Amino acid sequence: MSTEKHQIIVNDLVVDVVRKNIKNLHLGVYPPAGRVRVAAPLRVNDEAVRLFTISRLAWIKRQQAKFEGQERQSAREFVSGESHYYQGNRYLLNVMYRKGSPAVIIRNNKTMDLFVHTDSDTSERERILNTWYRRRLKEEIAPLIAKWEAIIGVKVAEWGVKQMKSKLGTCNIEAHRIWLNLELIKKPAHCLEYIIVHEMMHLLERHHNERFIAYMNSFMPLWQYYREELNRAPLGHEFWEY
Repeated sequence: MSTEKHQIIVNDLVVDVVRKNIKNLHLGVYPPAGRVRVAAPLRVNDEAVRLFTISRLAWIKRQQAKFEGQERQSAREFVSGESHYYQGNRYLLNVMYRKGSPAVIIRNNKTMDLFVHTDSDTSERERILNTWYRRRLKEEIAPLIAKWEAIIGVKVAEWGVKQMKSKLGTCNIEAHRIWLNLELIKKPAHCLEYIIVHEMMHLLERHHNERFIAYMNSFMPLWQYYREELNRAPLGHEFWEY
């Protein structure tokens, strides 16, 4: 089923309007800049969307203010002293040079040692760290998918990890294939689990409608708390929304 997408202006606020086969209006405000999106039933016209948005303007402004004050990281150079994240914890990077194989070691619950060759540049240090991140994330994903396949009663045919600029996860419903953002290894474990469950739930319900929300409430009652935690987390150099 196709959806209609366009924009309207409400009190100098640009609002993305997406019409779907749903029953009620749904409003969302997304990081990093507080983009406003309204999902509307097919029968609801733009004037009704405008009035609905006006009724929520105070809430919209509060959400946008939160994102404006949210911590943001500059582009990483992968040098000693930088902050890097792993499973929701902040570590200070300590770059160490040696002739042996590159490696990443977490030390003292506060330091991330990055062992590289003396001639490594920024892109090489980034590649080494991301390779380690990817390996660790895959180790976390496999048992979680197996766990939730049994709970939800669906089967994931294929899954993978990749860097994505705009989403933390995607689901190809026809292929039963899930992709997860490499950034998730930097988030708390329960946030990773939430994203996995969210994507797997699309194998039961394609759209973010009342049925989808009911499934999420049933299988993971704290999912909205986890979503808010993700939205409060420090934003990386590349941003996403969920």
